[in-house]
Amino acid sequence: MKRVAKILSFISVIAILTLFISTVVMAAGDPTGASYTSVTGKETLSDVANAASRAQYSANFVWIMITGFMVFFFQCGFAMVETGFCRGKNAAHTITMNLMVFLVGAIGYFLVGFALQFGGSGGAVGLGTGGSVLNGMLSIPGLGGILGYKGFFLQSGGTYDAGIYALFFFQMVFMDTTCTIPTGAVAERVKYSAVVIASFFISMIYYPVFGNWVWGGGWMATLGKNFGLGHGVVDFAGSAVVHSMGGMMAIAAAIVIGPRIGKFKKDGTARAFPGHHIPMAVVGTIILFFCWFSFNAGSTLNAGDFRLAVVATNTMIAGAIGGLVAMFYMWGKYGKPDPSMTCNGALAGLVAITAPCAFVNAIASFFIGAFAGILVCISVAFVENKLKLDDPVGAISVHAVNGVFGVLCVGLFADGSYGDGINGVAGGVKGLFYGDASQLVAQLIAVGVLIVWGFGVSYVFWKLLDKVWGIRVSPEVEIEGCDLEEMGAYGYPDFQIVKSELDFQKADDLYLSKLKVKGTSLNA
Repeated sequence: MKRVAKILSFISVIAILTLFISTVVMAAGDPTGASYTSVTGKETLSDVANAASRAQYSANFVWIMITGFMVFFFQCGFAMVETGFCRGKNAAHTITMNLMVFLVGAIGYFLVGFALQFGGSGGAVGLGTGGSVLNGMLSIPGLGGILGYKGFFLQSGGTYDAGIYALFFFQMVFMDTTCTIPTGAVAERVKYSAVVIASFFISMIYYPVFGNWVWGGGWMATLGKNFGLGHGVVDFAGSAVVHSMGGMMAIAAAIVIGPRIGKFKKDGTARAFPGHHIPMAVVGTIILFFCWFSFNAGSTLNAGDFRLAVVATNTMIAGAIGGLVAMFYMWGKYGKPDPSMTCNGALAGLVAITAPCAFVNAIASFFIGAFAGILVCISVAFVENKLKLDDPVGAISVHAVNGVFGVLCVGLFADGSYGDGINGVAGGVKGLFYGDASQLVAQLIAVGVLIVWGFGVSYVFWKLLDKVWGIRVSPEVEIEGCDLEEMGAYGYPDFQIVKSELDFQKADDLYLSKLKVKGTSLNA
């Protein structure tokens, strides 16, 4: 005890001496930060204006970069949700796809995609010189722009510019979400190489072309200015451009690739394949929810736009009520609060509010999220039981169905309090319930283009890829699990993975002619 007392006494003396020295010697410091300025007292009015302008640009750059960093973390959320909802024998395959699509998408968008989407957009007002550089747009007379052509390799057309690089970074992580969505719909039976090819297609052509029409100053954005349809197609943060496009790609992929072995019985009823790690999926959902605040609020592209607080709050309300309603719906209908559908309900609410989040009030956000929570539950059952599409994670219902719903919500619930000058049209964005039916017409046109371009082009792509390359693993690989054969590594090498007889050995399995497995009960 005496030794401990001596040590404590010594430490106390040292602490007191340190405090005394720091107080005396460091007295010349500036704890308030008041001296941290380059002001000399000789500044002109022009100097003050330049400093204020630079401060605003600085805030915008920091805002867009930090929110972009957080949107990138979407990748972690998607990876965990999809992997958790799949079976353990495909864990390494599924989670690595979610990393790979970013690697491929970033390069494809860098090489070609950004230029096609934003090469004629004029850039972002709060990020500097983009307007004088991103001015290359191919147009159809009488209709409007269809493609940009400046910014290939972030070099062509003088695009080596800090503001343009910031815009690229933010928009790239949005595009990557579209790349990720289809992987969930084809999980557990898709070739890894096919997803690599698809990700290049999405990032270089599929996503940028539609994105140009809505966000890049293209013809859908100018439907208001050229044809008097509200403010043209309005999609604040991507219910259409990001989520619906990814969802349409998911629908086409699920149709072409077909269901997992054993998913449907001979009588047409579906068999459940439980996800192997629901806690992982729930954590992934929480990550996505958190990142969605940046996804939506960051889309102001302007730290000085105080509407970002409304955007973030609307996002929270819609996502929360979406998950809650889905939980109670499943609880009431099936007797248990299904964890997976609670997750999908929250995600559905978030997808649905993404387009209208800046243009609606909290009450509208509540109803949008609540309806989305019910809609996703109904849609999942309809897609599986009526359309006979096998979507392991519910990507079609969450992103395609509720993405389209979100696009329409702009045309219904926008209250006119925000959006003055968007797409070159004066006044706030108003929907049908606030007196502007023409805005709903513009949004319906967007839905039509989503079907024609989003689904139609992606269906052709998947069919061609299946013919030329093949998009599905062999039946033997699917039954064994995609991890070792496709990836060369197990997701769980130290655990015994259950490879359920439901995959292959049930007499009531649906005959799948395209698999042509001989000598088994599946195709007996």
